[in-house]
Amino acid sequence: MEDRLDDIINGLHHKSKTKQLIYRNTKATFERMKEIAQELVDELTDRVTQQDANVLLEFRNVGEHEFQIKFSGDLLVFVMHTNIITFPDDYEIMRSAYVEEDFRRRFFGNVLAYNFMADTIKYNRLDDPGYLIGRMLVNIENHFCIEGVKQLDLPLDKVTNFEKNKLNDKVLRIIIESAMVASVNNDLMGQDVSDIERITYKQKLENMHLVRPSKLGFQISHALTN
Repeated sequence: MEDRLDDIINGLHHKSKTKQLIYRNTKATFERMKEIAQELVDELTDRVTQQDANVLLEFRNVGEHEFQIKFSGDLLVFVMHTNIITFPDDYEIMRSAYVEEDFRRRFFGNVLAYNFMADTIKYNRLDDPGYLIGRMLVNIENHFCIEGVKQLDLPLDKVTNFEKNKLNDKVLRIIIESAMVASVNNDLMGQDVSDIERITYKQKLENMHLVRPSKLGFQISHALTN
C-alpha cells in the first residue's frame, strides 16, 4: 500500500511540475506575442495611413489571456487556453519519435487564433460565428507546432516539426502576420435571397441586422510530424 501511495505522489509531483513549466512557457510566449502584435500594428499604421488615412488598425489587450487586432472589417482574436492539454496516442503529433522519447513532451500549452467580423463585436451580434485560423502548441522545451496551416501559408518545417521548431521573435511575428493575411483573404459571403425574404416583427424590433453575411471559414489541416 505504501509503495502505491508513493507512486501516486511521485506521479502527481512530476506531472504537476511539468504542466507548471509548460504553462509558464506558454504564458511568456503569449506575452511576447502581445508585444510583437502591438509593434506590428504600429508599423502597419504608419505605412497604411500614408496611402489611406481611413484604414484603421487597432491593437487591444483584452486581458491576461486574450488580445485582439482589428483591421478593416476583420477582428483577429488570440486566446491562450489556461489548461495544459494532451492528445490520444493515435493523434499525429503523439506518434513522433521526439514526443515518444520523453513523457513530458506529451503535454502542451495552446494559443488559438480566431477570425471574427469586426461588426460582430461592434453591434454585439451574439450569434455571429468566429472561425479558427490556427492553433499553436507549445511544449516544455519551448518547441512548437501549428495546426490550421492551409491558410497560414507557413514554411513546412515551421508547421510540422516539433523537434526542430524553437520559438523566437521572428517566428511569432510570422505567425501573427500569416494569421492577418488569412483573415484578409477570408472573404465575406452574402446570403441567398431566399434566406432573407421573410422576417419576423420581433427580429425587426430587436434590430437583428437582417442581412447577415458570413465568412467562408477555413479549411483546417492537422499538423504532421516528420
